Formats: sequence, C-alpha cells, structure tokens
Amino acid sequence: MSSSEPISFARGAPSLDIVDVEGLRAAADRAFSSDPGGAFSYGTAVGYPPLRDWIAERHRVEPSRVIVTNGSMQADAFLFEVAVDAGDAVVVERPTYDRTLLSLRARGAELHAIDLDEHGIDVDELALRLDGGLRPRLAHIIPNFQNPAGVTLSRERRDRLLDLARRFEMRIFEDDPYVALRFSGETLPTMLDLDEGEGNVVYASSFSKTVCPGIRVGYLVGPEELIADVRKLATNTYISPSMVAEAIVNEFCRGGALQRSIETVKGALAQRAERLCAALERELPDASFTPPEGGYFLWVQLPEGTDGDALFEAAAQRGVQFVKGSDFMLEGGRDQLRLAYSGVTPDQIDEGVRRLADAYRSLAVAA
Repeated sequence: MSSSEPISFARGAPSLDIVDVEGLRAAADRAFSSDPGGAFSYGTAVGYPPLRDWIAERHRVEPSRVIVTNGSMQADAFLFEVAVDAGDAVVVERPTYDRTLLSLRARGAELHAIDLDEHGIDVDELALRLDGGLRPRLAHIIPNFQNPAGVTLSRERRDRLLDLARRFEMRIFEDDPYVALRFSGETLPTMLDLDEGEGNVVYASSFSKTVCPGIRVGYLVGPEELIADVRKLATNTYISPSMVAEAIVNEFCRGGALQRSIETVKGALAQRAERLCAALERELPDASFTPPEGGYFLWVQLPEGTDGDALFEAAAQRGVQFVKGSDFMLEGGRDQLRLAYSGVTPDQIDEGVRRLADAYRSLAVAA
C-alpha cells in the first residue's frame, strides 16, 4: 500500500468489504415487494411493526416494551431526555463513549465517573459512593466490549450492579450495541434478562454494528411506562423513524442474513484484532493493552506523561488517525488512546501501527 495513503483507527464501523451488500439488496427487494405500503409510509413513532415484533421476540418481552429508532444514539438521546433532568446525578464509566458525555452534559446532568478495569465498572467503588450518599437517577453501562476500553462486564459484576440498582433505586441503562460481536470467550446474559422484568434496566442496541453503519436502526427495551414516554417524545420529534430502513432490516433479520452477517463480521474482527495486537507488540513495545474478545476497539495505555495531544498531531502528519483517551473522560486520559480495528484491512493495520510508532518516537526526539 502507498506510504501516503491515510489510515484511520478512529471510526468504530465495519469496513465495506465485510458488509453483506447482496444480502441487503435482496432484503430491500423483499421489503419493497411484500409491504410497499408499510415501507414507504410515515408509520408511527414506535417503528416498523414487524421489526418491533421481531425485537420483542428476541428479548422475550411484549412489543409495548420496545421502540425502534433512527440508530441507538437517537434511542440514547430520547432516554436521557425523558429520564434525566438538569442537576440529576448520573453514573458513567471511566472512560466512556464521548458522545454519551456530550449528551448528558447538554442535559445538565451531574456526572459521576467510576473507574473500569479488565472486568468492567468497579462495583466496589460504586458501592462506596452509594453508601456515602450518592443517589444517581441512572447508571450508563456499556457491558460488552466497552467503547472505548474494549472490556466486558463480568457475570459477578452484572449481578452486583443489579443488586445496587434495586437497593438504591438506580436505573441501569444497558447500552449494548456490540453484544453480538464476541469472537472468543464466554457469552454472558444481559442485565435486562437477569432483571427478569423488574424494571431496573433499560436496554439499547443497534443494527449499525452488525448490518451496516448506514442503516441507522437502533432500539430501546424498557418498562412499558417509560417506553410510552419515549414514544410521545419521538412522535413530537419526527413522527416516525425511517420505515424504509427498518423494513429492510426486518427482512434481513427474518431471512437469516443477520446471523450470516454477524459471523462474517466476527471473523474479520478476530483477524484484525490479532493483527493489531501483534503489530503493537512488535512496533510499539511501550504500549500496554488487554487483547479484546470481541467488539471494535483496543484501549492503549502509553507510559505516564506521554503527551496525547502531541502524539495526535504527530500521527496526523504521518497520515494516521486515532481518538485521544482524553475525549472519553471528564478529566485525564492524556497518555491513553483508542484504536478501532473494524474499519481497516490487515495490511493497513501493520502500516498504521508502524506510522504511529514513528510518531511516538518523534516525541522523544523532540523532548
């Protein structure tokens, strides 16, 4: 590949070569042939009814507990608007998805960041904060292959987190777009399932990570009264989400293409994650990281004192992009970074890490 070709480790999305274009084309043809009225109409705010039913069946809940949205970020935004008021305490992971921080800050929430380790959010730290008087309305948790850290919440911590939610009347927002993308290790039950309908968990997921980013279809599952509030907000916001996109996803799922697509994506992600880890060990031995078991992201810790802003600029000069660790935290993170391996080929990974290592070494020379 050309040494001048730009390489981006910044975007968490599957590359075009692993998107099932033919499967999507066939699903669109079926959707438009079998239900043109449903696909081409405004619809209602709950989403395309057959897809809503499919999601409800998948999660073993009533359809009244499901709303389908234009991507999971829209679902997040709706939930925050109906569940979080200015001044409300909200627990977030440290680090966490940068858009979550932006959205909650815009709501005027009082954010309380709880550290992560290789087993997920530190529930001991959270319990101490709760015992000390913290009373959050919501705890935002990305349980599987967390964005940006790539870690998965252990089964023990899922149970303990639910126990804390019950004791302190703290609702858990289980933000789970990567759940299907496990390529090694043990699949764990969702907290939504473990809660057994008690209403302590609101669950969100997305088809953007398993079908294609441009489809922009996500959903919420939660208590019926909360979903009713979200429905009112959605109605006032856009009347309905995209019936065309949701009708295509419905056919893609019901025709069996979704599981085939997931297997293709998982195979590519496993190969790319292994390639990225090997490249970092070879080219950038100062970096430390936990090899992922799924998802899109690798969280990299550089030696304390590394100037992440300077590294970002030096890497950009060499045609490499990543996301700075500080973007995912309320404070700190300057010596950390997120590398997304989902949208780059194996050859791009090798070349990109080589350039990143060269940028890192240039900082030492400049100092």
